[in-house]
Amino acid sequence: MFANFGPNLLKVLGRYWGLFLHGAGITLLLSAITVFFGAILGSLLALMRRSRLKPLSGFALGYVELIRGTPLLLQLYLITFLLPELLPMLNLSKFASVTVALVLNSAAYVCEIVRAGINAVDPGQTEAARTLGLNARQTMVRIVLPQAVKNILPALGNEFVTVIKETSLASTFFVGDLMTVYKTAQGATFTVIEPFLIVGVIYFVLTFSLSKLITSFERRLKASD
Repeated sequence: MFANFGPNLLKVLGRYWGLFLHGAGITLLLSAITVFFGAILGSLLALMRRSRLKPLSGFALGYVELIRGTPLLLQLYLITFLLPELLPMLNLSKFASVTVALVLNSAAYVCEIVRAGINAVDPGQTEAARTLGLNARQTMVRIVLPQAVKNILPALGNEFVTVIKETSLASTFFVGDLMTVYKTAQGATFTVIEPFLIVGVIYFVLTFSLSKLITSFERRLKASD
């Protein structure tokens, strides 16, 4: 098996390098959409969790616990197959359904990231703002959130890295991501290790590069304090 490793690797690369690059692009696109909309929904959930209205805080808490307490693959199956049945008028593609599932999953974790970032702000800041006459909304928008962002952004970057790896589960529905390309190359060339190695290297390059960018960004944030 290993005697033909080199030639097989070159054969797979030579024949499918364009497909691997396309798969990497789909993976990054899927991850970026997930993190963007997951951040918006997660932020709303974090504010709901801090609400004094029990129905809002209770819903947000229940949502977070439900999503964090069930496997992502199960959520992908449920949403991908149930959503088109429940909302047939939307005519959602497999890619859109998978994206919705990833966004809903990511939002639960972003919720905790945002909530932790807000809680890390010195309570004295809130008290001082209220003393100066700012109401709760003004205090949150003008005082708390700008300071919380420094705690939130690095953790949100780490969530991006996690999402890139989690998109591999989307290959179950053949949406064109890296692992879908692996299945295509593996089935066409009857090789296993070589396509796996190529995909693994691409995932590592993506996540390692992003991790380095996050580390550099964290240093700049600390330097600006």
